[in-house]
Amino acid sequence: MTLTANWSYPTAIRFGAGRIAELAEACKQSGIAKPLLVTDRGLAALPITAQALDILRKAGLEAAIFSEVDPNPNEVNLAAGVAAYNAGGHDGVIAFGGGSGLDLGKCVAFMAGQTRPVWDFEDVGDWWTRADADAIAPIVAVPTTAGTGSEVGRAGVLTNSATHEKKIIFHPKMLPAAVICDPELTVGMPKPITAGTGLDAFAHCVEAFSSPHYHPMSQGIALEGMRLVIENLPRVYADGSDIEARAHMMSAGAMGSTAFQKGLGAIHAMSHPIGAHFNTHHGTTNAVCMPAVLDFNAPVISERFDRAAGYLGIEGGFTGFRAFVDRFNDSLGVPGGLAGLGVTEDAIPELVRAAIRDPSCGGNPVELTETNLEALFKAAM
Repeated sequence: MTLTANWSYPTAIRFGAGRIAELAEACKQSGIAKPLLVTDRGLAALPITAQALDILRKAGLEAAIFSEVDPNPNEVNLAAGVAAYNAGGHDGVIAFGGGSGLDLGKCVAFMAGQTRPVWDFEDVGDWWTRADADAIAPIVAVPTTAGTGSEVGRAGVLTNSATHEKKIIFHPKMLPAAVICDPELTVGMPKPITAGTGLDAFAHCVEAFSSPHYHPMSQGIALEGMRLVIENLPRVYADGSDIEARAHMMSAGAMGSTAFQKGLGAIHAMSHPIGAHFNTHHGTTNAVCMPAVLDFNAPVISERFDRAAGYLGIEGGFTGFRAFVDRFNDSLGVPGGLAGLGVTEDAIPELVRAAIRDPSCGGNPVELTETNLEALFKAAM
């Protein structure tokens, strides 16, 4: 192991019930006077969005809304968002919602002042240095789900609608200047979204904990994030109004995203192309892929999970943890295989070709090849 690494950690977070009331203040402190609130179509019509816009307007901010955001946002959504941002003369973005709204909002703020195509800024090597950093607009992020953790990330996931590939668009200045984590905003999530987003946070923590890279801070955060999900996701699934458990899940979402600076792995390498091709929910797809990936990585990760299991309240070390994952998925209504998400066997060769190119491959504890990825997809079916 080489004890050399580059580390960076998240931004200013206003955490707590009712703190959406501070949205206008957070915008002003970030230098935003005319924000464009970017969210998805479903969320745009809900009372929490109207409440946010009312808070902004009462504070004298000229806010507008853009909601042409697909569940797996793409470059078409991005172009429309950039056009709305520039036409409205906006000076910052409020990224509002789950992963789709947060990711697209961050990409709009990033791309509004750029001249190169968005694919030139994929998270490959130092491609991010191609961007005009001074043209990136400030971002205030407001998550309304507890899972993706995009509110504390420096990237956005965008689907190329022509190639059906998910791409990670990265720049350090895509990190929001301020975050409002208000668990009251998550109370209205339906059970399937509560489960899927919570399991997304769990997958982030599991993969970060499994990653072979050296990042002890992320390792500790991943372990505690797993504990929070294990203890609180069943509570919010049973009672969506449990605000204490909602708050712990919101923490776990941000922790998962922070932890995966240490790396992701095969779960995400598989999930990204599945979502791009079959438009599946990302967190649910992660959960379906997890058992097969744990089995595949077992020779390398079992010892660390042997040590962690007791802290997580699970008996039997890695074997107990692996059995727990099956029970956890079942209790939360997760399909037992990819076929239950609509994935077809004939798509596996194309999914393998996309997965092996996914940057998440580099964080898997066992080296991934097209051969073992094919076996993983088949095992997950």
